[in-house]
Amino acid sequence: MDSKEKFTHKVENYVKYRPAYPQELISYLTEELGLSVNSVVADVGAGTGIFTKLLADKAKVIYAVEPNANMRAACERYCAGLEHVTVVDGGAEETGLPDRSVDFITSAQAFHWFDRNQTKPEFQRILKHGGKVILVWNSRVAEDELVQESDQLCRRYCTAFDGFSGGSSMDSNDYHHFFKECDYRTFENNITYTLDSYIGNSLSASYAPNENDPNYQAYIEALTELFHKYSVRGELLMPNKTHSYAGEV
Repeated sequence: MDSKEKFTHKVENYVKYRPAYPQELISYLTEELGLSVNSVVADVGAGTGIFTKLLADKAKVIYAVEPNANMRAACERYCAGLEHVTVVDGGAEETGLPDRSVDFITSAQAFHWFDRNQTKPEFQRILKHGGKVILVWNSRVAEDELVQESDQLCRRYCTAFDGFSGGSSMDSNDYHHFFKECDYRTFENNITYTLDSYIGNSLSASYAPNENDPNYQAYIEALTELFHKYSVRGELLMPNKTHSYAGEV
C-alpha cells in the first residue's frame, strides 16, 4: 500500500486518541531554534493537524502539507478558525510550495514515511537561507515491561507491524545524517490512557488491523487484557519520550 494511504481508515481514531507533544519541546523551538511570530513554517506530513495547531500562535504563517485526503480534511476541521494556517495538498517529496518560502520545516511522527532521496532536495528548495528542519517523534520507552509486552502483542496480531514509531527502517544515525549538523533532544512525555483511549490509540496506528481484518477482535481482546494487567484505578501509564532532531540540511 502507498504510504500516504496507510491512514485512510484510521482518521477518526487518530483525531481522538493520538497524543500531543510537551510544552518543553515548543519552548525549545521558540527559545533556542528561533521560531517566532514572524516565521513561516511548513508542517510536512501534517496529518490531522496535531502539531500544526500547537504551533498556531507561534508563527506568522503555517502551511500544513498533507497528501492523504481524509487526513487533510480532518486537519482543516481541527484547524478551522486559524486564519494563518493553510492546508496544502502535497507531500514531502513534492510540497507544492514556492522556492525559498519557509523559515522552518517541521515533521511530527511522519518522516519515516518519506522518500529521503527526494525529500532532502525538496526541503532545500523551499527553505530560506539558514532555514531549519525539525523532525519529531513520540516514542515509547523500549526498556519498559509494558512496552515490551505491547510489542509482542502487536507482532502477534498486526501483520504489518515492524516496530513502534515507524519500525526499524531507520536508526538514529539516518536522522543525524539527514542534516549538516544535528541537534538532538529528548523530552519526557508519559501518556495516561483510559481503556477506550488506549484501544483507540492502538487502532490509530498504520499497522493496526481494520474492522474487517480476521485479527481485529482478537487484537481488541488482547489490548483489553493488557490494559487490565497494568492499569491502576482505571488508568494506564505508558512511558513515552518525545525525540527531536533539528538543523540545516
